[in-house]
Amino acid sequence: MARLKILYLLLQTYKTKKMNLLQNTTLFWDTNIETIDPEKNARSIFERVLMHGTVDDWREIKQFYGLKRIKNEVVEIRYLDKLTISFLCNYFNLQKEQFKCFPTEQSTQQLWNY
Repeated sequence: MARLKILYLLLQTYKTKKMNLLQNTTLFWDTNIETIDPEKNARSIFERVLMHGTVDDWREIKQFYGLKRIKNEVVEIRYLDKLTISFLCNYFNLQKEQFKCFPTEQSTQQLWNY
């Protein structure tokens, strides 16, 4: 009986965290939030939070996923801007060449070179 209660509490915590993570309508404006699975869609969540999110969004994904999972996933993202790659390199002590998106450039160049 105690195991069932623990499993129930864990499930409730998971649902609460999922809802808190996906409440930001500015990051997920083009997606039905109810269909996003935080485990299956973690990489796209990381991409949106890192490139367009706030510091609070960053803290929330760190708490929800953990730094190890974030570090393993971000190097596999297909596109990150230069500023985001620089932040991740400094934060996780990585090299730019370790990112899958590093050798690929955007076909349309940005107006501002930072």
